[in-house]
Amino acid sequence: MISEISIDKALSSHLRIIDVRSPGEFSRGHIPTAINIPLFTNEERAEVGTVYKLKSKQAAIDLGYKYVNPKLDFFITESRKYAPNLKIIVHCWRGGMRSRSFAEHLSKNGFKETFIITGGYKSYRNFVLNYFSNQFKLKVLGGYTGSGKTHILHDIRDTGNQIIDLEALANHKGSVFGAIGLGEQPTTEHFENLLHHNLSKLDIKKNIWIEDESISIGKVAIPIDFFTQIREAPAYFINIPKEERAKSLIKEYTNCEKEILKNAIHKIAKRLGGQDVKMALEYIEAGDFYNAALISLHYYDKAYLHGMEKRDQSKVVTIDLEDTNHIKNTEIIKTLLKHY
Repeated sequence: MISEISIDKALSSHLRIIDVRSPGEFSRGHIPTAINIPLFTNEERAEVGTVYKLKSKQAAIDLGYKYVNPKLDFFITESRKYAPNLKIIVHCWRGGMRSRSFAEHLSKNGFKETFIITGGYKSYRNFVLNYFSNQFKLKVLGGYTGSGKTHILHDIRDTGNQIIDLEALANHKGSVFGAIGLGEQPTTEHFENLLHHNLSKLDIKKNIWIEDESISIGKVAIPIDFFTQIREAPAYFINIPKEERAKSLIKEYTNCEKEILKNAIHKIAKRLGGQDVKMALEYIEAGDFYNAALISLHYYDKAYLHGMEKRDQSKVVTIDLEDTNHIKNTEIIKTLLKHY
């Protein structure tokens, strides 16, 4: 039996979701819980599209069947692997021919219930983007670069509170050094999908702690509706001496080749100024990462302070701390705020 299902019901269902779009489409963005069983490879999809434009719809359909027919047994085997109960949800870009033909094939080969998402992935994207207009009870943890905010955020989570780790979702730590030791970032589209997925698991009527960020984290951007709420939320600014933060940065970022650090310095060369760039590069070459970090922090502290000044200062609480011991600092914050 084949039925249509709305995107909200599909996301709340316990059934496995199969995305039949090409691997390239899937990698640009997908439902985080979905499994990709592509009807076409990237190359096959491109060729079908070319035939559709240059010849006809029917010629494209015929070519599509030529590519799909040898894979029919594979589609059944893979789908059974992920849905042994023989109940499944399928989608493509708009809930059109690709998902319908896949669903019909499953239905004819023993699947008890096969659902097609109405509007496909496009309806999911609209659902995600509209979600960020909800009002969230955000509490923002702020602080200069190297303050250990992410560690504190995780400590807050471990004491039973709700958090969203934007940098983990973006796979980037924010600064020009933020990609060191990490893999490829998601697209902005998929970052939005991941953010929605993680927020949807929380109770948005309760406090959600989040780290202060600029609108961009590496190459991805925070949805504007959500970013506006971050800027307007109460912020708790942890103020830690630059010297202590420099020590923390050394531990976090120097387990790599010197050239990687130098390349990061070059990325902010215009903002640092020629003399500071020269000194920072010389410090890195000499293995004096502490003084190189101090030079970088001079720039980042000014940039972060500029962002903090855009906030409603009546909503900013400054908490002075001695060092970056995140366990101790979390306890101090808990004591000062009494509760989260």
